[in-house]
Amino acid sequence: MRFFIRAKHILWAVVALFSVLFILSLSPTYRPSEIEYGVTFSSKQSRNLGLDWRAVYLAMLDDLNIQKLRLPVYWDELEQQRGQYNWNDLDWQIDQAEKRNIELILAVGQRVPRWPECHLPNWVNDLSEQNRQAATIEHIKQTISRYKNRPSVRIWEVENEPFLPYFGMCPPFKKDFLDQEIKEVRSLDTRPILITDSGELSTWVMAAKRGDIFGTTMYRDTYSRALHSYIHYPITPTFFKVKKNLANLFAAPADWIVIELQGEPWGREAFQTLTQAERDRTMNQKKFKEMVSFSQQSGFKTFYWWGVEFWYWEKQKGNSFYWDEAKKLFNPYGKS
Repeated sequence: MRFFIRAKHILWAVVALFSVLFILSLSPTYRPSEIEYGVTFSSKQSRNLGLDWRAVYLAMLDDLNIQKLRLPVYWDELEQQRGQYNWNDLDWQIDQAEKRNIELILAVGQRVPRWPECHLPNWVNDLSEQNRQAATIEHIKQTISRYKNRPSVRIWEVENEPFLPYFGMCPPFKKDFLDQEIKEVRSLDTRPILITDSGELSTWVMAAKRGDIFGTTMYRDTYSRALHSYIHYPITPTFFKVKKNLANLFAAPADWIVIELQGEPWGREAFQTLTQAERDRTMNQKKFKEMVSFSQQSGFKTFYWWGVEFWYWEKQKGNSFYWDEAKKLFNPYGKS
């Protein structure tokens, strides 16, 4: 008898669990015509690929016809000598975007998009932790003060995926310092603050509680340096719906977006050093189309693609598939 009672309790627990998961999976799925696409652009990544970064940038703006753009502010390029700022490249990017009425996210801080994740000037290495933090705050202050009157700048991203400290070459993560950075940004401008986090490796709650907007990554095929192997995440779009609704019980940002949607290979080395066969393990034509379909079922409305430099690089080599497929999404701006 005890066995049957125990089995009954287990059955009800399983039913309750699946009922909760079902409720958490309920989230609107947007029609393709409702979905908004943007990209993250990195001049540094373009140069790493041997490309003329300005040519890539203008082609992205005018040929792909993007309307949403995320730009990293690379501290190591901006302030190579302490107190001496060179705004020319970033000014040019913002000027060109503004001419085309493009909405910008500026990513500021020590940690901004692209490997090695943290982009600190060499002179920072000689500073104590306290002085490095003070220099970081000053870098943020200088950047926001310069661009806060630009109408194209709509959102400030403060540190990229700060709650993923074991990925990248970065100083030790300090939550209190992140809060100090956010407080500084709020004191300088009223635009919304974006905090981002890993889609697969985090609960999102700590990041989502701190920002006005929360941004997740969305990758399906990667290479793990820790495991020394390629990984295909065995998840469905419902995984992201459940995770968003669960995190929303503890944090309530005004919007939830996908800040990095995988559109390029992720290999054991930089993809330009890999063979075609190895690049194809994490990104090929079939996987790209699957990524579009997967993301459109995930319950998010706004997506920033990761890989526009790869698309252009492939196009220069004679493979325009990725560029042409992206153009279908952006032109005109994902609408029919």
